[in-house]
Parts: sequence; structure tokens; C-alpha cells
Amino acid sequence: MTGGTICMQRSEDGFIPARGFLNSGLEPRPSFNDNSHPAPLEAVLDDDNKREALQSLRTPISAYNRRIRYSVLEFDELLDSSSIDSVGWSQIARTIQRNYQLFDGFVVLHGTDSLAYTCSALSFMLQNLGKPVILTGSQAPMLELQNDATDNLLGSLVIAGHFMIPEVCLFFNYKLFRGNRATKISASDFAAFSSPNFPPLATITSLRTNVQWNIVYRPTQMNPFSIQTNLDTAHVACLRIFPGIKPEMVDAVLKLEGLKGLVLETFGAGNAPGGPDSAMTKVLADAVKRGIVIVNVSQCLHGSVSPLYAPATVLGRAGVVLGKDINSEAALTKLAYLLALPDASPEEVGKRMSVDIRGELTESSRTHFQHPNSEQLSPKVATLTALGYAIAEGDLGAVKEVMEREPEWVLNDADYSGNTPV
Repeated sequence: MTGGTICMQRSEDGFIPARGFLNSGLEPRPSFNDNSHPAPLEAVLDDDNKREALQSLRTPISAYNRRIRYSVLEFDELLDSSSIDSVGWSQIARTIQRNYQLFDGFVVLHGTDSLAYTCSALSFMLQNLGKPVILTGSQAPMLELQNDATDNLLGSLVIAGHFMIPEVCLFFNYKLFRGNRATKISASDFAAFSSPNFPPLATITSLRTNVQWNIVYRPTQMNPFSIQTNLDTAHVACLRIFPGIKPEMVDAVLKLEGLKGLVLETFGAGNAPGGPDSAMTKVLADAVKRGIVIVNVSQCLHGSVSPLYAPATVLGRAGVVLGKDINSEAALTKLAYLLALPDASPEEVGKRMSVDIRGELTESSRTHFQHPNSEQLSPKVATLTALGYAIAEGDLGAVKEVMEREPEWVLNDADYSGNTPV
């Protein structure tokens, strides 16, 4: 437990993080405690292998005829999540690494303000993950009469205790999101998080937990679990483009001492003011030449950056990386992760920023509204396309020729745009 609203209690100064969450928030609640008094669970506390027996609780029997036994490890300093940084992310990663062989899954309690950033950071820091790591929090504390903490924590425990989803995830309001796809969309609603560019991995209903196994991300290599901890967000920045922004403003950010990477939040599909010979384009191109990696992401919640319009194409030619449909939280933390890898060069980091490494973006082979050329088409799709054009042009001879050489019946098949020949 790192802190956050979920474990807070009232004080004269407002809500503050409180210790003893298991005893005050979970033990009295029947949905978290079947009163079976299970034995303590051992946890590793530091790199010197110091161990402590933690009080454990057990849930009642679930719909899957299983109980979930768990304990709570509280960090020495409980934080408001607006105060977390890369040091806090490393603390979470190290705690998981030390206890990786002792537990079947991990639920991290965290404040909501920076929850999406922490989820994204951990998704890159935890390498070759083979167990569920689910982060959750709440908009109202567990000790408040009306709260979302109970359902968020119980749902996280149920999924972590029953389903092998080896990803860093965010659970909120009955939905399990891929961590590096989630973003906070409300400061007060219980449905505080969304994943605009990727569907939920799982949804809890009154009857069961529906897991979309076909989209669960899994490692493609058999390597031992490890962590990368030396992320330093002081070397990266995020800048939002706005109408009338001056090139001098962007230049000032790009000339900050020690800056290695910039996430540039642009309009729509990746557009920014200026043109090929504009002062803004020159500022960005000069920064790229100095070795600063600049990643173009959209300000829109849904959609992708692509060279669909001239402004985005100009940025790409200036050396700015097209971030596709990655969100700002994932782009910033991925950039910090890649720049921290040994022997990372700006060129290599730039290439990997547009490549999916943890399910954080959707790789596409062509620009929207662009017809693929014949070299990109499979033989069947090429035949389908040729047949469609022949029918559209009313060329009966060409239609017969295509049908005679094609062994499969393709008249009712759809092409890449969903169109059939007829």
C-alpha cells in the first residue's frame, strides 16, 4: 500500500493517509474477512532479505469456489499520489521483485491523481512479467459510508486471485484496463478512468468476471522476471501545443539543461502550427539534431497520430517521432524508460518509441484513407481488390479473367475497407 484516498481518514486539515488499513478497513468487513484467522504470510521488506510475518485475511468463497488469502504491506511513508515520482515507482517495483516468488499476484493501492502514470511506468519497469499486478484506488475513502473503495479493492483481489493476466493493470469501477492504456477522465465520478484507444481486459458483472483473453498481453520469450528502476523523469518533459504558442516558448523548454526527451501534445491527428520553413519546425528540427527525442502524441482522448495532414507530415520530416495512439502518460514513462536503458542512443530510442513493446500502442501498416500498394497485399486480397475494380468499371472480361484464375469464391469476401466486390 502506497497511500492515496482509499486509506485516508478525516482530520482537521482534511483527508490524510492513515496507517493500519488492514485492521481498520478490511478486517471488520465480511466481504474481505471470513473470520477463519489464517496464519501470517511472510514478506521480504528490503534488499538485505529482512522478512516479516504479516497478518493475513481470507475472503469468503467466490463464485469460482475459491477463497483469496492476502496480507497488506504498508510503505513506511504513505503518500498523496500527487507527490509520487520515479523514486516511488522504483520502490513499488523493488517490493514486487523481492516478493515475486512468495505470492501469486499483487494489488497495489495508490492515489488516483497519478495512478495512470504509475501504471504506465511499472508496465515498462517490470520486465518479463508472469503474474498479475493490479493497481487500484478510490474516489472516496474506505472508511466513508458511501465509497467506491470496497468494490475497487474487492474486484482487484478477485481478478488477481483467480485469473492469470500477466500484465500491469488498472482496476476501477468494475473494469480492468491495461495499465499503459488508461487515463484519468474525472476528478469526482466513480467511473474515473477510461481506456479510449483499447478495450477493457476484463469486466465484472453481477454474474461473473468476463476476461477478454484474446487481447491479454503475454511475453513472447521465456526470460526470468527482472526490473529496470533507474527511470528519471527529470530528463523528459511534456508540452501541450495551443493556438498562438510561440516558437520561443518551445525552444526554451527544449533547451532545459539535461533534457533528453519531449512529449509534444499536438492537435488532432498530430498537427502543430507552422509549415516546412516555419520557425516552429526549425526549433523542433534543431532539437532533434542535438539528440533530443521528440514524440508527437494527440491531445484527443481517442484517435491516433499519423501523417494524414500536411502539418503532421512536416513534423515527421523534421525528425519528430509519430506516437500513433499512445497516450501522454505512457509516452512520457516509456521515453524515460528507454532513455535509461544501457547504451541508449537517440536514434534507437526514437525507433522504439513508435514500436509496441508492452501493448501501449497500436502498430499500423498504413495511413488512414490510404490504399495499400500491391506489394503489401496477400494474393487473395490482391485478387479481391482487382475483382472489385473490374466490377466497378463494368469490365466483364476482366471479371471473368479474375474469377477463372482464382480457386476460391471471393465475390462475398470483404477487402481491407470492408467492401465486397458486388
